[in-house]
Amino acid sequence: MRPQLGIFALIAFLATISAPLNAPSITQVLAQTSESRKVEAERLLEQGIQQIDNRQLDKALQSIQQALTIYRELKDRQGEGTALANLASIYYWVQQYSQSIDFQQQSLAIAREIADRPLEAKNLRQLGSTYSALGQHPQAIEYLQQSLTLAREIKNSKSEAAALGMLALAYQKIGDYQKAIDSWQQALPIFQQLKERRAEGAALTSIGSYYQLLENYPEARKFFQQGLVVAQELKDRSSQQVILALLGHVHESLAEYSQSIDKYQQSLVLAREMGESAIEVEILNNLGGIYANLSKYQEAIEYYQQSLTIAKKINARQSEAGILSNLGTVYKNLNDSSQAIRYYQQSLAVSEEVNSQESALEIREKRKLFAQTILNLGNIHQEGGNSDQAKEYYQQSLKIAQEINDRDLQADILNFWGILSYQNLGDYRQASEYYQQSLALAKQNNNKRGEAKAIGNLGLVYNSMGEYDKAINYFQQDLAISREIKNKRGEAIALNNLGLTFMRAGKLSEAETYLKNGIEVLESVRTGLGRNDANKVSLFEDQVSTYRNLQQVLLAQNKIEAALEIAERGRARAFVELLASRLSEASVQATLTSPNINKIKEIAKLQNATLVEYSIVYEDIDAIGKSSQSQTSEIYIWVVKPTGEIAFRKVNLKSLRQQKKSSLEELVVSSRESIGVRGRGLGVEAKVPGSQAKQGFKELHELLIKPIADLLPKDPNARVIFIPQSELFLVPFPALQDASGKYLIEQHTILTAPSIQVLDLTNQQQQLVGTRSSTSVQNQDVLIVGNPTMPRVPEKIGDPPTQLPSLPGAEREALAIAPLFKTKAFTGSEATKAAILQQIPTARIIHLATHGLLDDIRGLGSAIALAPSGNDNGLLTAEEILDLRFNAELVVLSACDTGRGRITGDGVIGLSRSLMSAGVPSVIVSLWQVPDAPTASLMTEFYQNLQKTPDKAAALRSAMLSTMKQHPNPKDWGAFTLIGEAE
Repeated sequence: MRPQLGIFALIAFLATISAPLNAPSITQVLAQTSESRKVEAERLLEQGIQQIDNRQLDKALQSIQQALTIYRELKDRQGEGTALANLASIYYWVQQYSQSIDFQQQSLAIAREIADRPLEAKNLRQLGSTYSALGQHPQAIEYLQQSLTLAREIKNSKSEAAALGMLALAYQKIGDYQKAIDSWQQALPIFQQLKERRAEGAALTSIGSYYQLLENYPEARKFFQQGLVVAQELKDRSSQQVILALLGHVHESLAEYSQSIDKYQQSLVLAREMGESAIEVEILNNLGGIYANLSKYQEAIEYYQQSLTIAKKINARQSEAGILSNLGTVYKNLNDSSQAIRYYQQSLAVSEEVNSQESALEIREKRKLFAQTILNLGNIHQEGGNSDQAKEYYQQSLKIAQEINDRDLQADILNFWGILSYQNLGDYRQASEYYQQSLALAKQNNNKRGEAKAIGNLGLVYNSMGEYDKAINYFQQDLAISREIKNKRGEAIALNNLGLTFMRAGKLSEAETYLKNGIEVLESVRTGLGRNDANKVSLFEDQVSTYRNLQQVLLAQNKIEAALEIAERGRARAFVELLASRLSEASVQATLTSPNINKIKEIAKLQNATLVEYSIVYEDIDAIGKSSQSQTSEIYIWVVKPTGEIAFRKVNLKSLRQQKKSSLEELVVSSRESIGVRGRGLGVEAKVPGSQAKQGFKELHELLIKPIADLLPKDPNARVIFIPQSELFLVPFPALQDASGKYLIEQHTILTAPSIQVLDLTNQQQQLVGTRSSTSVQNQDVLIVGNPTMPRVPEKIGDPPTQLPSLPGAEREALAIAPLFKTKAFTGSEATKAAILQQIPTARIIHLATHGLLDDIRGLGSAIALAPSGNDNGLLTAEEILDLRFNAELVVLSACDTGRGRITGDGVIGLSRSLMSAGVPSVIVSLWQVPDAPTASLMTEFYQNLQKTPDKAAALRSAMLSTMKQHPNPKDWGAFTLIGEAE
C-alpha cells in the first residue's frame, strides 16, 4: 500500500476556496431598507452559512430555505440567487447531486438575469464540481472552462484560481495528468499574489502527485519538497506527514533508498505524535516494502510484524490482509514456501472475513488484494515447478481482476502467466501471446512500468528463440521507456539484456558497450545509497550478473586483463567502500575507484603473494539477479604473480553436472557436510568414513587447483591468496587434496580475501595500527578469552533459550596461550561482554576461544558467546562489532563457523567482515563447527610459532601441519583461514 495521492491537495484546496457564498452584511441592509422581513432573510442566510461552516447541514438547510422563502416573497432576485447557491452547496456536501444541480441551475439563471457575474462564475464552478463528482467529467470540464473564462473577464483572481484548481481535479479524474499540472501551474502565481500559502502548498503537492503518477519522479520530488517547505512554515503537521510519506515513495522509485527510509521515518514520527494509527500501519508497511526490495528480509519482517500488530489492534482488517500477503512474499523470497503459503492463506481468510458493508471502492480494493494474493500463490507454485497448480491460481486471479476492471492487475497476471509458459513449459508462442495481451492493457492504462515489463519479457522470449533482431528491438523499447520514467533498475536490466543478446548474436563490441553502460547505471544507484552499507550489500547482490556477463564478453574477445578488472569491480564493492570510508576517517588516503590492471599488479607485488581470483559463471543470466537456469556453467580463474605476470584458465562444469549429476554448489556443500562436526566440544564424529569424506575435497581440488597448479609457486613458504566468490567462500582451501593425497596446505602458505582491492585497504589498516614484527607484544596489548560462562540462547527462533555447553578445551587453550604473552586469560564469569568491550580498544592481539553462533539469513546476527552480565545477553554480534573501533593487528576467533555468514554478491556478511570494517587488518576465522581438543592444540601451536615469526600465514600453516600429525582428519585442523594481511 502506498500513500494516497492528491488527498491533501483536494481537502486544503476546498477548505481555502470553496466556502459558501456570503450574504451582504446586516449593516448594509439596515442602511438600505427598514423592511424587517428583508432583515430577517439576511439573518437566516448568514446563520445558515455559519451552520454550513460548522457542518450542521440539517440546520443550515432549514435556515436557508426559510431565507429563500422570504427573498421570493420580496422578489429579491439577488438574495434568491445567493440562497439557491448555498442550498446547492448543502446538497453537494450530502452527495445528493441531482438536487444540487437543480439549485445551481436556478441560481445560474438568476445570476445571468441580473448580470451578477461573480455569482455566475461560482455557479458554473459548482456545476463543474458536481458533474465531476458524478463521473461526468467532459461536462464538468466544460462548465469549469466557462467559469474560468468569466473569472478572467471580471478580473476576479480568487475565482480564477478556484476554477483552475477544480479543473486540475477534473483532469486528474480522466487521467490527463499533464493538463492537471498545467492548471495548477497557472493557479500557483495567483495563490502567491494573494498570499494564500495553504492553497499554494496544496497546488505544489498536487503537481508533485501528478508527476508521480506520470512516473516523472525527479519533478515529483522537486514539487513535494517545495510543498513540504510551505507545510513546515504553516506548522501544518498533518500535511507534513503526508508529503514526507509521498517523498518516501518517490525516493524509493528513484532507488534512493536511504532518503526514502529517512522520509518514511520522519512521516512515521509525525503520525505517531498525532495518534494516527491507521497511517502508522501504512508507513510501517511501506518501510517493510523497501527492505524487502533491498533483500533485507529480516528487517522487512520486523516492520511488517509491527504494522500487523497495530492493524489488528485497531481492527484494520483490510490492511491486515495486505500485510499478511506481504509477509508471504518475503518468505517466498527466502525460499520458505510453506511459510509463504501459510501467510498467503491467512491473508485470503482475512479478506473473506472483512465486513461486506463497505463502499464500492472498498469492495474493489478488497477484491484486488484477494486477486493479488492468489497470484502470489500461483507464483510460488510456478517457481516450484507445479505448473498446473500455478495455472489454476492465475486463472482465478485473472477472473477477479477482470470483474473489478483492474487493467494494471490483469497486465501483471498475464506477465506471470507468460513466465509460466516461457520458463516452465517452454511454450514461447503462448508466452508471447500473454505478454502481448499484458502490453495492450498497460498501454490502455498509460502504465509505463507495466508496458516496459511486458516489452522486456517479449525480448526475452525472442532471445530464447534465437530471433535476436526482434529481441534487440524490444529491449531497445524497454530501455527507452525506463529512461523516460527514470526507472534506473529497469534501465539497468534492459542494458544487461541488450548486452546478453548482442553477445549471443556474436556482436561482441556492441555487447561490451551495453553491459558497460549497464554497470554505470548500477553504480550510480549504489552511490545514491550514501554510506548505508547494509542497503548497498542488498542492492549489489542483485547486480552481479551484469558484471559476470561483461566478463564473458571480454574473454570472448581475449581481453583477459580487462575481464579481470571487471571481475574485481564486480565483487565486495560495498565492503571496499565501507573500509575506505573508515580509513578516510582515520586520515589515511583511500580510494573508491576499482583497481585497474596496473594497480592489481602493484597489490600482488606489495603482498608478495600469488593472487588467485575465481569468478563463477551461470547459464542464461537474462535479467539482473535472475536466471532461467541457475546452474553454474564455468569457473574463470585469474592468477596474478608477484612479478606482475597474469595468466587465465577456464574450467567447464558440464561434466560435473552431466556425469556426476551434481553442481558446484552441491559439491561444496556435500564435502563440508561429510566433515560431520556439529559444534565445538560436542564430540560428534564424521557422518561418513574418512576416505569418503576426503573424496569431495579431491574433486574440489580437481576443479579449483589442478587447472592452475603449474602457475602456483613451488616454494611452500611462498604465499598464495585465494579470492573466492559465492559458494567458494565455504571451501576449506588448506584441506583440498590432489590425486596423490597431498593437502594443499602442505604445498603452499594460504590466505584468503574477499577481493584484491580489500588487500590494498587491509595493508593501509596495518600501517595505521602499526606492525609489531620488530618488537615484543606487551601483556596489556593482548586479550585472551577462553570458555566464558555461557549465555542462554534458543536453538532456533521460537524455541526457549538454553545454556550453551561449556568448553573445557577452550579454557585450556586460553590458559596455555596467555603465559606466552605474560598475561592473564579471561575465563568463566570474568569473561563478561562488558569486561571484554572495555579491553578491546587497547588490545593489539585478541583471541576469543568460545562458541560462535551462525546467522546465515541476515549475517549481522552472527555472534561470539561471552558471559552475560547486567542487562546484556552475553552475545557480541557482527552488527555490534561493525560499530566498534579496534586497534588490534590480529583477531583470532577460535570458535565455530566464525568465517561464515550470509553469502551475498558482496561477499560474506558476518563476523570477519565486521571485524575488518572495524579496523582489524588480519582475522583468523573458522569455516565450520570446530572440535574442541584439536582446536586448542592448533591454536597453542599457532601462537608459539608467532613468537618466532611475524608471518601469521606461515605460523598458521606450521600449526596446521603439526596438528595434522596428531589429528589427520581435516575436520580437526582444516577449518581455519587467515583473511587479510600476513604480516
